[in-house]
Amino acid sequence: MRNIDEHTITDAVLQSIAGTKDARLRQVMTSLVTHLHDFVREVKLTEAEWKAGIDFLTATGQKCSDTRQEFILLSDTLGVSMLTIALNHAKPAGATEATVFGPFHTIDAPHVEQGADIAHGAPGLPMFVHAVVRGPDGEAVADAEVDVWQADDDGLYDVQRPELGDARRARAVLRTDAHGAVRFRSIVPTAYPIPVDGPVGAMLAATGRHPWRPAHLHFMIRADGYQPLTTHIFRDGDAYLDSDVVFGVRSSLVGDYVEHAPGSAPDGSVVDTTFFTLDQAFTLARA
Repeated sequence: MRNIDEHTITDAVLQSIAGTKDARLRQVMTSLVTHLHDFVREVKLTEAEWKAGIDFLTATGQKCSDTRQEFILLSDTLGVSMLTIALNHAKPAGATEATVFGPFHTIDAPHVEQGADIAHGAPGLPMFVHAVVRGPDGEAVADAEVDVWQADDDGLYDVQRPELGDARRARAVLRTDAHGAVRFRSIVPTAYPIPVDGPVGAMLAATGRHPWRPAHLHFMIRADGYQPLTTHIFRDGDAYLDSDVVFGVRSSLVGDYVEHAPGSAPDGSVVDTTFFTLDQAFTLARA
């Protein structure tokens, strides 16, 4: 490995990892080194630019916490998250499509009963959701786990509000009934900007991009015998459907959020403000 220069260094690195016993690791590392070196040569990367890149990645890691994943945000905004989803979660015809996971899911969402108000005081107009989970032959999927979460009317998730501490709101886990259905009350989702107080926000500003996501409700559904599904249901008519900062919109995932005048709600209660309903069907692919 003497006399290394810009033309020979790639082969030298590849030779150093040629003995990797794990074939998949060897394939991934070989491709990574090859493309990374080609990138550096193509743009004639300067030492100052490489140092800036290292500083950027360092800051990205430092911004991560138990309630915020800046690297997921970076992956989302570079389109890598949706690319890996498209490659790994192709669904058979008729199955609900997957989209990005997002950086604000938590594993401590409260488990609630049918009809519960999962907003727990989060600001926003009331919304009543009726979702049905089916299999590929139209069969009801009973006892499926439905994990749902969303931002509030201020565009913030509960974990972005330090005043809440460990309290959780606008998120919950439910189980489908014998008919494959879940029913709950929440709030209408609104468009919101992703966090821009970190390195990802700086990258967006430097490249002239906006930070907005169209309004959506997150769903993660698991059931025995079926492939797990992580997806959103977007709100039709949102101004950012065609420019989602994380490239997560798919036409099949745009739902019909229906506006209603004050009056009787689907759960029998009387609502004195405008409210919305969402009726949504999900079709799972077999495992």
